[in-house]
Amino acid sequence: MTIKVLVTGAGGMLGTDLVTALGAGGFTAVAATRSDLDIRVPEQVAAALPGVDIVINAAAWTDVDRAETEEEAATAINGTAVGTLAAACAQTGARLIQISTDYVYSGKSALPWAESAATDPVNAYGRGKELGERAVFEHLGDRGYVVRTAWLYGAHGRNFVGTVLRLAAQRPTLDVVDDQHGQPTWTCALADQLIELCRAAYAGKAPGGVYHGTASGQTTWYGLARAVFESSGLDPDRVRPVDTAAFPRPAERPSYSVLGHDRWAAADIAVQPFWQDQLRAALARWPIR
Repeated sequence: MTIKVLVTGAGGMLGTDLVTALGAGGFTAVAATRSDLDIRVPEQVAAALPGVDIVINAAAWTDVDRAETEEEAATAINGTAVGTLAAACAQTGARLIQISTDYVYSGKSALPWAESAATDPVNAYGRGKELGERAVFEHLGDRGYVVRTAWLYGAHGRNFVGTVLRLAAQRPTLDVVDDQHGQPTWTCALADQLIELCRAAYAGKAPGGVYHGTASGQTTWYGLARAVFESSGLDPDRVRPVDTAAFPRPAERPSYSVLGHDRWAAADIAVQPFWQDQLRAALARWPIR
């Protein structure tokens, strides 16, 4: 008997790679794009769930800066709608894996954030995602899972790695922020880890709760940009470090978004490879140049 997994937001950067990986892994993947399923509409959610064993909610409002001026609309998707989805899963018995973010943390730390660390978001996007996290556990308890990720890049959406390569072909030098720290994470690596979580959750071997789905190691945006240049045969000295103040944005960004990975051991699931290895693998098979 195959495990039936509904992927919401299946047309997005993570969702696209996740559906592909689920199919290759022997799951029955049901891909629901935004046009197929609006998670804000309870009737649509209820109609999509019969027969589904696990829901992975990759649907999200992802425009962090626009969320500052349209917080109600952003929270309707990232927070309120997650409650709708979790309540429907509670009715059918499906497990829910909610994709969340490092932005639920303040960024004011010098050590990796533990899964149990107190949340304290600094922007509207983070507040909405935090609301969604709470809704998962309010409705589902230990049948609910939150996987926080960060600094995602992949072949099927706008992202930093693709932007760096595009600008590298257009400009002699790039100024890149060097005072924000995080873990660049390839969507395919996260998809593989989510598949293992699905297997373990279905078998009753993964306790519910929060997991951090990011690459091992850490760097800055500047460090990542240099690595992209190096891996692409370009001169990394064309990348120049600057402070965050050089690029003012409407939404404040956490300065330290490095996440700890201790909880994966409870599910007997390996942590993700180091970010440098992920990047090399991505660039070797990802036609973005």
